[in-house]
Amino acid sequence: MAITKEELLSRRPGEDDVPLPSGGTVRVRGLTRGEVKDISDGVNEGKNMEPYSLSLALVDPVLTEEEAAGMTTSGCFDDVQAITTRVNELSGIAQGSAKESYKSPGS
Repeated sequence: MAITKEELLSRRPGEDDVPLPSGGTVRVRGLTRGEVKDISDGVNEGKNMEPYSLSLALVDPVLTEEEAAGMTTSGCFDDVQAITTRVNELSGIAQGSAKESYKSPGS
């Protein structure tokens, strides 16, 4: 059955809870196609886009880009990897996805 234009335009990326290897859980969401393109453009310009992408994807707790940068430089690598992996899956850009070309390096 076809959906309405309003239904199509109101859809948002999925969310999920991610258990962290160091303990605890965070809630993340998938990135939109526009956000993935912005991140890809930044990577192509030589920018480190990982803090920006984390600040977009983390729903609970919410982090600023600066806070996310601190997490990537001094936080637990396994935690960042677990978050990034799930965000990529929710965004449709996980390993093996047809959209793999939009995945930023290091994510």
